[in-house]
Amino acid sequence: SDVPLLVVGNAREWTALVGIALSAPAGDAHISVQSPGGTRQVAYAVAPKRYAEQQLKVAPRTVDLSPEDQARYERERDHQAVVMATWSEPASAQPLLRMAQPTPGRRSSSFGLRRVFNGQPRNPHSGMDIAAATGTPVVAPLPARVIDIGDYFFNGNTVWLDHGGGLLTMVCHLSAIDVQVGDVLQTGQRLGAVGATGRVTGPHLHWGVMLNRAMVDPALFLGT
Repeated sequence: SDVPLLVVGNAREWTALVGIALSAPAGDAHISVQSPGGTRQVAYAVAPKRYAEQQLKVAPRTVDLSPEDQARYERERDHQAVVMATWSEPASAQPLLRMAQPTPGRRSSSFGLRRVFNGQPRNPHSGMDIAAATGTPVVAPLPARVIDIGDYFFNGNTVWLDHGGGLLTMVCHLSAIDVQVGDVLQTGQRLGAVGATGRVTGPHLHWGVMLNRAMVDPALFLGT
């Protein structure tokens, strides 16, 4: 089904930002542009990219799920699918899409890594890991509304933020959550603290950025 895109600019000069999922096949693709004069197609190409592989050792119960944990994961997956479909109109003062890093620390280039947990291949890494100690403050990377909080099987304590126009961010494995659903945050406002909840090898922040329901590389939104 068609998914709306984040558009910045104005009626005379605009740019559509397209989030391309890691699972998207290489080749030709297009977006549809609707205007008073009708609908037209704008083509673009998806190029192939090869990512590295990472071997990880974690608690066996987080790889070979029990029936109870599998049922919990499926419930959480269905719930988060609804969260990820959130769409709100962008603010009139559109942000420049330059985000603040949500916690200080070394940024890993982990987006797209093919991960092998306890010898078993799993989905590629869909965010950025930031090395930080438990208790380090985590802040909003842009003005946002809190749209979901929870303690999830894989992601641990998690906060989802809506920045408007289908641009969402998530922070995971938190040791503390200091916000509630519906809270409105400004850039740099604290929302929780780094932890090691969920499936982790140690304390760190997992940060995800989503455009039009596709996880994209957070590094694209950070300065060098």
